[in-house]
Amino acid sequence: MNICSKVWCRTVQFFFAIGLKILPIRKPEVISGSGKLSELPDFIKSKGLKKPLLVTDKGIMKIGLPAPLLASMVSADMECAVYDETVPNPTIDNIEAGLKIYNESNCDCIIAFGGGSSMDCAKIIGARAVKPNTPVGKMKGYFKILKTLPPFFAIPTTSGTGSEATVAAVISNSVTHEKYPINDFCLVPHYAVLDPLLTLKLPKHITSTTGVDALTHAVEAYIGRSNTGLTRDMATKATKLIFENLKETYDNGDNVDARENMQIAAYYAGVAFTRAFVGYVHAIAHTLGGLYGTPHGLANAIILPYILDWYGKSAYKPLARLADFAGGICEKSDTIAVKAQKFIQAIKDLNQSMDIPTKIKGLKEDDFKIIVKRALKEANPMYPVPKLMDKKQMIQVLKQLME
Repeated sequence: MNICSKVWCRTVQFFFAIGLKILPIRKPEVISGSGKLSELPDFIKSKGLKKPLLVTDKGIMKIGLPAPLLASMVSADMECAVYDETVPNPTIDNIEAGLKIYNESNCDCIIAFGGGSSMDCAKIIGARAVKPNTPVGKMKGYFKILKTLPPFFAIPTTSGTGSEATVAAVISNSVTHEKYPINDFCLVPHYAVLDPLLTLKLPKHITSTTGVDALTHAVEAYIGRSNTGLTRDMATKATKLIFENLKETYDNGDNVDARENMQIAAYYAGVAFTRAFVGYVHAIAHTLGGLYGTPHGLANAIILPYILDWYGKSAYKPLARLADFAGGICEKSDTIAVKAQKFIQAIKDLNQSMDIPTKIKGLKEDDFKIIVKRALKEANPMYPVPKLMDKKQMIQVLKQLME
């Protein structure tokens, strides 16, 4: 990258980091613990709300996860509209279909029930509800909403995205196959319900990839240049919990304590990257999700070690500190460089132990031009990464990701 581009990127990042330290970003009110979902209808009623829109997907509906919640709403004399057509990379079409149900049913609040896709979809349904004259495409980027969303309840059924704590939603355009983030303070949910019982039925491959997704959030937030005391604390706590609990949830999915710890870790990581941003791992993963439909957690899990290797010495100090929190990775006598390298290897080993692949299926060199263009447009100048990447360097990484 030429010197002028570097100066521009670092200048934007510097002033944005100052702004984030000054501007208040609320945290959701957390309702946490086994069985807490059953208390939600009465809690919603206590807020004077009567007609939620439940946003979820067909897979979650098929296995019956929302059934107890819907039944308890009936018992509480509440009506609940349902939109269950969310796809893994939610599209503008999803948003508009959900918005139609919200308006026609005269809903007064939103419940996001599922993984990151359902939560992202629900967030932008809420944004469209309060800004009916602003199409989704015009919300792309930063601070294009700036209005209070309807009361928003986030119920994660995976332990990965941290979307229940973040200012971000990621949406796909089904026509152009572009996938882009929408960021605004108002997108932070008002309430986050962390009930580990909802995650007990997760398939192994979802447990693994969403778990490493959470790790990616923590790592990218921690090694970036916009850290604060809060983000460092949240990222290190998340990293520690993930290394202690992810493999256990993969091997023994009925371990409620480990599942609860992973939910907390994902939440912590979400708080961290909301204030410290992510990096090139996410920029590439978003683009691959839009082009190929690659699940976001899977893409992040595969890409993370490659990008950390590429950062090299520029990320060694923060990675070495994370290695200490991960536990059992390093010796006291290890140098900073050795600690960092062992931390990257530990991620590779964790991926391998959970059968996460090392390459992106279907990645084609013919698509590199559009991947690079979209990923760099997302990342530069906003993401405060340890080392800035240009087109040629990103192509080098993409070649490593090919099967």
